[in-house]
Formats: sequence, structure tokens, C-alpha cells
Amino acid sequence: MRPLTANRPKVMLPIASKPILEHLLIEVKEASIGEFIFVVGYCEQQVRSYFGDGGKWGVKIAYSEQRKQLGTADAIRVAGGVTDGNFLVINGDVIVNRADIKRLMKSAHNTMSVIEVKDPRGLGIVELANGKVVSIYEKSKNPPTLMANTGMYLFTPEIFDAIARTEKSPRGEYEITDSLKILMGQKTGLRYVEIKSWLDLSYPWDLLRANETMMVGLESQNLGEVEANVTLKGAVAIGKNTVVRSGAYIVGPVIIGEGCEIGPNCFIRPSTTIGDKCHIGAAVEVKNSIIMNGSKIPHLNYVGDSVIGEGCNLGAGTKIANLRLDKQNIHVSGIDTRRRKLGAIIGDNVETGINASINVGSVIGNSTFIGPGAVASGIISPNSKIL
Repeated sequence: MRPLTANRPKVMLPIASKPILEHLLIEVKEASIGEFIFVVGYCEQQVRSYFGDGGKWGVKIAYSEQRKQLGTADAIRVAGGVTDGNFLVINGDVIVNRADIKRLMKSAHNTMSVIEVKDPRGLGIVELANGKVVSIYEKSKNPPTLMANTGMYLFTPEIFDAIARTEKSPRGEYEITDSLKILMGQKTGLRYVEIKSWLDLSYPWDLLRANETMMVGLESQNLGEVEANVTLKGAVAIGKNTVVRSGAYIVGPVIIGEGCEIGPNCFIRPSTTIGDKCHIGAAVEVKNSIIMNGSKIPHLNYVGDSVIGEGCNLGAGTKIANLRLDKQNIHVSGIDTRRRKLGAIIGDNVETGINASINVGSVIGNSTFIGPGAVASGIISPNSKIL
């Protein structure tokens, strides 16, 4: 997820105006669970500050700190002192729905949730038989099935004994898959429940798909000021103290945060989420993108199918390409994104000069400066200067 996670934990990346973890929290709460333990580590203060004790959501949140990143099994171990009886474990960077959570909660045994996928690349794939998980294949090139481990489990206290018997993996971590294999060797084994909905967020461009999905069913809301001669079509949510100026044309679903200045005479197209204190100015077109807090796209710009971090400023005339001339899928660092349209992934505090151009599939590190008329392409390290 870098550069987007250079200054924040992955679970705090925004989709549809909320951190990933908040979407997950809401779904779990709606499955009638009211007590949570967040295992935190990297940039933990952001999580603690945002969620607090959970009172805003009507739940109770406690925190356990994983001082070193020693794997998922270790993360579960550090929370062991405050669990009682059976409990759910869910990776903080996935989104599942309440109906599937309720289905998993009915189990009385150690149970993994699984889902059939079309593309198993980079996923943990499992083999199933007689209601149980019988084999686990981690990121195998040729897995025997398309059933993926979704990172959501119901565990009994037996898991802590299995974790205590788990040895460090070659990469120096305590892998939950190794603990699961210990459970699989026991008499009761490891059960499974097949779920129907799962958003796995592995790469930055996955945020765009998730953003689009989570905006389905958005309801219009106007808490700001909309001037005369503004066109709003479809579901458009406008935050407090935001001004939408004359001539703006917005086609939902679109979410605009608080304290923004939109227009005049701009075009915002569907599946776009704009954070707080952003500026989308005159003759600017934004389509199917995530714009994070405090970023400015003020003059004669095009941004399509892109994720732009916080505090960025695009100079007048900066354009982001989002389609190859040959119309083929866009690759990033040798990875096929499976997308024909993908603009740029831009970290925090990136600035561009006038008439800068950014090529398809570019990944631009934090605090990079792209000069007037320059062309940026490929993977660009943080603090770079492209002149």
C-alpha cells in the first residue's frame, strides 16, 4: 500500500469517506457484537485518537499493543489476556458484511471463513473436505482450489495453546496459518463457513474498487452551501461548511467532506470521494477517485481513477493519464492490476508545477516535487524532484 501507508496504518486509509476499519467496525456492531479489542502497533496513535473508547459508535473498544510486528498469531496472543470464551478475529484491512459475520458466529468450534475467488494471486487458498479445512496454501502459484481464506475466524480458547506451540517462520514471524495447521491436526479439526461478500485490500488500486462498492446505496445530503446554477445528479453527499460554487456539475455517487471549496465550473464524476478541506477548482474534472484531506486540485486539471494523498497540490494544467494508448491492462511494478483504467497513486504532500503530466499507473512517493511541464512515470521515490 505504500506510499499511502508511509504516514498512516493501512486500516486508516479512507474509502467512501470513512477509514477501512470504521466500515468493518460498523458491520461487526450490526451483527450484535459490542465489545472489541484493537491490536495496534504501527502509527497506533491514529487509531486510538480516531476510535477512542468506541462510545461514538455505541460499542466498547479496548487496545492491546503489539510492540514488534511478529505476525498475526502473535497479535492474537497479545490480546489473549482480555478475551473470555469464544471470540472473533478479523483482519483490520478487509470488509465483510453483517450477515456473513452472523453466520460465522453460530459456530461452536474453531472456524475459518472462506470465499470462492476468481483470482487467487497473493491469497491464502484452502482445500476443504467433510466440513473441515484440510490444507492451506499460502500464495501458491498453482493452488488446487479457488477457495480463499478471508482473514475472519471464530476461535475457542484452544487457539492460544496452538499459538504457544507455533514456531517462528523463516521470515521471523509467528504465522496464524501455522497455528491453524496445529488445530487442523487435532480431533475437532478446523471447520469452515463459506461467506458471500468480501473486499480484500491488498494494493492501492484496490481502494478504488472498494470505494465504488461502498458508495452503492449512498443517500444525498447537503450540510453545506450550494450556489445557484449548480447541477447535482444522483446521490451527492456534501459536508458541513463546504461551498459548491456556480457552474459545478456533479454526478453521483459522490461524497464531499467538510470545509471544501468546489468550483466554479468543475465536473465531478461518479464514484469520487473528496476528503475534508479540499479544493476542486475551475475547469477541473475528477472521476472515480479518492482525494484525501487538505489536497488541492484548483485549475484546469484532469484526475481519473486515482488515489491522491493528503496535503497535495496540483499546479494549473496538471493532467493524470488513466488509459494506455493500446487499451491493455495497466501494470505496476510487474503486477497486472486487472484494470484498463488506472491513473496515479500519489502519496502525501506531493506538488506539481503548471502543465505537469503524470502517466498511467504511476506511483509517486511522499513530498515529491514535479516541476512545470515535467512528465512523471513509473515508481517515484519519496522526496524526489522531477524536473
